[in-house]
Amino acid sequence: MFCSPNDDCVPLELLSEDQLDAWLQGASARTRRWVEGSGFQARADSFVPIPDEQGGLAAVLAGRASKERLWALAHLPARLPAGHYRLVGDWSDEDLELLLLGWALGAYRFDRYKETSRPEARLALPEKASRRVTSLYEASAWVRDLVNTPASDLGPAELAAEAQGLAERFEASLEVIEGDRLEQEFPAIHAVGQASARAPRLIRMRWGDPGNPALALVGKGVVFDSGGLDIKPGAGMVLMKKDMGGAAHVLGLARLIMDLGLKVDLRVYIPAVENSISGNAYRPSDVVRTRKGSTVEIGNTDAEGRVVLSDALTLACEEGAERVIDFATLTGAARIALGEDLPPIYARKLDQARAIQDRSFELQDPLWQLPLFEGYRSQIQPAIADLSNTGTSPFGGSLTAALFLDHFVDEDRDWMHLDIYAWNRSDRPGRPAGGEAQGLRAIFDWLEREYGRS
Repeated sequence: MFCSPNDDCVPLELLSEDQLDAWLQGASARTRRWVEGSGFQARADSFVPIPDEQGGLAAVLAGRASKERLWALAHLPARLPAGHYRLVGDWSDEDLELLLLGWALGAYRFDRYKETSRPEARLALPEKASRRVTSLYEASAWVRDLVNTPASDLGPAELAAEAQGLAERFEASLEVIEGDRLEQEFPAIHAVGQASARAPRLIRMRWGDPGNPALALVGKGVVFDSGGLDIKPGAGMVLMKKDMGGAAHVLGLARLIMDLGLKVDLRVYIPAVENSISGNAYRPSDVVRTRKGSTVEIGNTDAEGRVVLSDALTLACEEGAERVIDFATLTGAARIALGEDLPPIYARKLDQARAIQDRSFELQDPLWQLPLFEGYRSQIQPAIADLSNTGTSPFGGSLTAALFLDHFVDEDRDWMHLDIYAWNRSDRPGRPAGGEAQGLRAIFDWLEREYGRS
């Protein structure tokens, strides 16, 4: 998708509709006639190749929406002729990074199961942008690949193997807890995953200088969610390979942190389970005891994500994390409230969440702050247990799920929760239907500003 900058690269220029007239006035008469005759209006997702006098390709003009950055080039890798191109113009470092990343995401293909042609257009990657753009793309593409992989090839063991590969690459330590130890020490994770023929486990990774601030990333790793005994209908189950999207995100974020060298003592926790059905499946009305000691009445076995996260969040706090961030494909209620492209972020520090929200829109990786509204906490406090995994109201489901998780994070910890979708429902330039990284770049950008790089 990229090439080294050289004089043979074809110039590629981005224009918005309000810039086109001025550009044409400065062009040669021959070029002006060609562009006007082509009908090019510099609209988003359009382009026009400009020939030289010998019939070769002299330049390319591409249209973009005013101030569009990330997706301005995303339509081009698959549509331009094979060859090498270079982006012209005076771009800030951030603009250039987003433009180049969008090009790379436009070239992404998931081809594990079906041979597909890859774009042969290459864009020159300047040295100053190479490291960050490559790292951001590889992390995002890995998240997409993991979410796109069906559960037949990505069970709890295979997810642990992906984490193992990451740990080996960056010399991190990794432990996988399963079997009797999991049942005894992490009973909530065990309860949800016990019905599957593929045993549940807790994946635990650590990297970085122990003298640095302790940062924990926790990701929901439900590799497939049938709904359990409260079984989903077929239409609701067909996308449930993506229910490990939270795990994919924390692995992708950990990859960025390690690759770009943030000054943190990083810990990653992934409860990896399959929510399945068998004679020993956990049941509605069961009361599950968690690692924290709190009891959870199961109102619905299809609200399993918060149950497995409870034990992982508890461990993160026990092991001294000062800041805990979790990602989870947790609720349909979040999609009803905000749609597929705008995940909610919950945080104990409202100014922090709002700063991340504002920055996320600048980076075109949008998040929207929602409140940990104490008035709803009583809805998840049943008569016979400390908590319910569903609550008493059909409304505000994303908020009550966040409040459930809040219970398992020590009060003195800085905690944030992202209720992500991790999926594109349809094809758009740079965003093919399938797995998607959401909030990954926004959270990394904020962490980078908080901690700095070594």
